[in-house]
Amino acid sequence: MIVLSGTIGAGKTSLTELLAQRYGGQGFYESVDDNPILPLFYQDPKKYSFLLQLYFLNTRLDQLYQAEKTPLSVVDRSIFEDALLFQLNADLGRATQTEVDIYKSLLNNVMEDIPGGSHIKRPSLLINVRVSLDTMLHRIKKRGRSFEQVDQDPDLYQYYADLNKRYGDWFDDYDRSPKIQIDGDKYNFVEDLDARQAVMETIDAKLREVGALK
Repeated sequence: MIVLSGTIGAGKTSLTELLAQRYGGQGFYESVDDNPILPLFYQDPKKYSFLLQLYFLNTRLDQLYQAEKTPLSVVDRSIFEDALLFQLNADLGRATQTEVDIYKSLLNNVMEDIPGGSHIKRPSLLINVRVSLDTMLHRIKKRGRSFEQVDQDPDLYQYYADLNKRYGDWFDDYDRSPKIQIDGDKYNFVEDLDARQAVMETIDAKLREVGALK
C-alpha cells in the first residue's frame, strides 16, 4: 500500500493515478465532489467541523479496508493527516479542543491492531508532496471549486497559509511507516514529462530501499 499526503492542490490525485498505472495497481481517491458535508462546512465551519471529520474518518476507513484487499493499492490521502486539519480548525475557533481530543482518541483506537482479529496495515510508503503557498493557491484557483476560492472568502487565505506551514511539521513528525517527500514546485510531475520521470525514478528507488519493489 502506497499512501499520498499533502495540502490542497499538491497534486496527490494526479500522482495516485500515475503510480497506479506504473505499478499496475488500483488507485483509491478522496471523496470531495460527492461529499455532502464539505460545502456546508465552508458555509458554517463551527457548526459542521466535527461532522466533517467524522465523515472523512468513516469514508477513509471504508477506503482502507478496500485497499487492503487489493494486491497493490495507491491511496491519495493519508488517514493520519486529518488530525492536522482538525487541529487547525480548532486553533481557528472552528471546533473545540475537546472535539479534537475525542477525534484523535477515536482515530488512534480504530487504527490499533486488534489481537486475534483484523487490523489496518501500515503503508509500505508514505509520499508527501510539498508545494509552496503560491503553487497551492494557483492550483486551487485553477480547479475552480467555488467553496475553496479566496476571492469569495478572504479568510481562506490565512487558513491555507497556516495549513501549508503545518504540513512541514506533520511530515517531520510522521513515523508510522517509511516516508519520502517530493518537491512539487521543483518537479511539476503533472505537466512536465521530464519532472514526472525524475519523480517516478525517485519513488522506485525508495520502494526498493524499503523492500516493496524488486
